[in-house]
Amino acid sequence: MENDNIFDDNEEMLPTENNGGHLNPEHFADVPKITPLQGMYRTWFLDYASYVILERAVPHINDGLKPVQRRILHSMRRMDDGRFNKVANVIGHTMQFHPHGDASIGDALVQLGQKELLIDTQGNWGNIFTGDGAAAPRYIEARLTKLAQEVVFNPKTTEWKPSYDGRNKEPITLPVKFPLLLAQGVEGIAVGLASKILPHNFNELIDASIAYLKNEDFELFPDFPTGGMVDVWRYNDGLRGGQVRVRAKISKLDAKTLVITDIPFGKNTTTLIESILKAVEKGKIKIRKIDDNTAENVEILVHLPAGTSPDKTIDALYAFTDCEVSISPNACVIRENKPCFIGVSEILKSNTKHTLHLLTRELEIRKAELLEGWHLSSLEKIFIEHKIYQRIEDCETFEAVIQTIGHGLEPFANLFRREITRDDIIQLTEIKIKRISKYDAKRADEYISSIEEELEQVDYHLQNIIPYAIDYYKRLKKNFGGKFTRKTEIRSFENIEATKVVVKNEKLYINKEEGFVGYGLRKDEYVCDCSDIDDIIIFYKDGRYIITKVQEKAFVGKNIIHLAIFKKNDQRTIYNLAYRDGKHGPTYVKRFAVTGITRDKEYDVTRGTSGSEVVYFSENPNGEAEVLRITLKPRPRIRNLIFEFDMAELAVKGRSAMGNILTKNEIHKIALKRKGESTLGGRKIWFEPEVLRLNADGRGSYLGEFQNDDLILVITRDGHFYQTNFDLSNHYDDNILYIEKFNAEKVWSAVYYDAEQKFHYLKRFQAEQVSKPQRFIGEHPGSYLVRMTHLEYPRLEIKFGGDDKDKEKMIVEVAEFINVKGYKAKGKRLTTYQVSKINELEPHIRPEDLQQEEINDDNHSEDDEPDGQMSIF
Repeated sequence: MENDNIFDDNEEMLPTENNGGHLNPEHFADVPKITPLQGMYRTWFLDYASYVILERAVPHINDGLKPVQRRILHSMRRMDDGRFNKVANVIGHTMQFHPHGDASIGDALVQLGQKELLIDTQGNWGNIFTGDGAAAPRYIEARLTKLAQEVVFNPKTTEWKPSYDGRNKEPITLPVKFPLLLAQGVEGIAVGLASKILPHNFNELIDASIAYLKNEDFELFPDFPTGGMVDVWRYNDGLRGGQVRVRAKISKLDAKTLVITDIPFGKNTTTLIESILKAVEKGKIKIRKIDDNTAENVEILVHLPAGTSPDKTIDALYAFTDCEVSISPNACVIRENKPCFIGVSEILKSNTKHTLHLLTRELEIRKAELLEGWHLSSLEKIFIEHKIYQRIEDCETFEAVIQTIGHGLEPFANLFRREITRDDIIQLTEIKIKRISKYDAKRADEYISSIEEELEQVDYHLQNIIPYAIDYYKRLKKNFGGKFTRKTEIRSFENIEATKVVVKNEKLYINKEEGFVGYGLRKDEYVCDCSDIDDIIIFYKDGRYIITKVQEKAFVGKNIIHLAIFKKNDQRTIYNLAYRDGKHGPTYVKRFAVTGITRDKEYDVTRGTSGSEVVYFSENPNGEAEVLRITLKPRPRIRNLIFEFDMAELAVKGRSAMGNILTKNEIHKIALKRKGESTLGGRKIWFEPEVLRLNADGRGSYLGEFQNDDLILVITRDGHFYQTNFDLSNHYDDNILYIEKFNAEKVWSAVYYDAEQKFHYLKRFQAEQVSKPQRFIGEHPGSYLVRMTHLEYPRLEIKFGGDDKDKEKMIVEVAEFINVKGYKAKGKRLTTYQVSKINELEPHIRPEDLQQEEINDDNHSEDDEPDGQMSIF
């Protein structure tokens, strides 16, 4: 094989004794440089990564735009004539500046248009709710919005660079005078890093910029175009490691239908419905069918099968579908030509400072223009009024003309704000005779005065640049803020435990003889319904217990005495136990709860002595304590072979507690004599208005202590009342007026406007126990509730309006005005005059009421009393 030697067999190029052992550099002039392969990869990859980061994927902090977005807006500005342009034409024009093809330009343009901030659109631009794509570029049109023209462009303050082919100029960054990056949001994946900045509300960004200029604190939270609800507890200012939880808005249309009206950001109705159907296939949720009626607004109807709880289904939708998603922001921007990670507050501060700089620069440029205009106008005025132009009639050369005019202007040099230059004089020589002959000195003075006035104003703004910038932001908000109301509601979400809301889609079986449990043992003993994500707790005869995950079939061992679904952190389920310590030791009794454990780890409820055995066991969901009948084995000197023991005498302790000695004698059997009542008392319930949910953790307003049959009364703003149980999974709508523990004896007083009779009515009634919401202000849809009170002796003040506005106000003692009747009664008309306002006055306290109140205060401690009700009026 031929040898391709780079020296071409020139032996003299090698070092020899004749040339002193040195290589001649001239011999290597045409030899190609060899770069190791490893070096190539290191250099090329770094160049590529830098290019993608700086020129494609990450926005610049100054204008908040990626290069393709900046080039699109620059092209649209050059094309702008106030009319719509075909998107195909915009794409073609942008290709002068963007070297990556029309597809990337078209996609970026559609995304900009769908954000409805900088681009007015015409035609089918797709739908962010359904995920439908835009029509072809030849069918849709676009133009810049008035907001874009106001805040994005100014050639005088723009820094330029050559385009990729050198034929045009493009902006390095656009002079954006608004937090555009935070308003639009951005998502980009580069090489080795990514950027994800969530969109924020237009008006809130302006308020935050004003607050920063005033040295006031501010806080920013996302606002998504798809609406929904967001929990920003862990937002972390948009930095890496932060997280927001976004939920769809789900409400009850009726007892068998749920309606989804907003969707989480980043999802569309198609992906959302697919996630719901997958959860249905896995048996997590029971749903009969789904209808997607989305058009201009989102409307997904979820139809439930009979007997399905809509409240529990709502929680299940949040737990198992894309109705709730977590979004992790990662605020990465280009600053000083390199990527950096900063929070949204720092981005807003940087943008506000940049806006301040741009406003200052615009004023400085305007000042320079005004000074130049004043200088030239004043120069022209002196040149014409003092007839200096007549002195050049005898000049034979242009240079002589320049010198003559210069000498003529010398006496007035101290009147000018800068030196008179040769260019100024040349400009005077270009004035036409016709203009000189028609020169109006008065008009010229007025023009110079107007320049001086504007100069004074510009100087004032420069000296007070902070107030000037604040006024600029306020003007933006006034002109454009009306269409940018907040779409995403900020809420505090509770953590939904999946095991509490999952549909019981399996049945749990046990084979005690062989020691197997699972939902696949269909021929064995049925235990209970379960789901495939549940945990089960298993107690054994020797006092051990374990908690393990439900499986199709699992070997857990023999001698099982109790098997059930385990509820984590459940402090109301109490286990009552009697065990023999060792083979011949005494028998102990104990009560304990199991709240938190390590899965698949064995625990022991006995003292651990070899041969210990459980002789009695019961599970009590509400802490019940039974009475036991104990029969002992006959032995000499034992007088009472049968005795009773009340488990309520024992305190509930930890699982590792030894317990109390029941007897030292050998037991023949233990039997249940009488079931007991709960020793834990009623359950204390609170209502948290921020999340419209009940809880037992002390959050919100205390409603009271509830026993099994107690109910909660809800009175709504639209004139309905109904009762619910105190299940913590209940959902409540946000139109609640009162929510409290139901008391059938309490009297309610209500003033409402009867739309049928067109008068105000007053009624007093007691809320009866009902199964469905009942309307107590009549059936006419135009009737509405005006005032509602639960006081025993309320007083009302009626003020009149319209033709009766001069009539003296009326005071009504409600208890004397009308008696208590049923909630369906119409009530009594308050007045025939036109009513403008009805106020509730402080009631007169009667002596007998005061005495009774003092008695009640003596009999009840303050800590035991509930707040009475939670009013959200």
